[in-house]
Amino acid sequence: MCLSTVYKNKMEADSVVMKNVMRIECKDGCVILTDLMERSVAIEGTLESANLVDGYVIVKETL
Repeated sequence: MCLSTVYKNKMEADSVVMKNVMRIECKDGCVILTDLMERSVAIEGTLESANLVDGYVIVKETL
């Protein structure tokens, strides 16, 4: 199972949006994250990069 930590704009400890993310959807200008407990968070922006081997994703927030 590949779970990821999602960061907003840059990979730093204070930029963590959600941990243990199992699903990522991009819809209508939003990135929708869902974790193992089925909690969801939506961020206005785009998927910038994803490294599933190392378990991280970076979302570029729209300002």
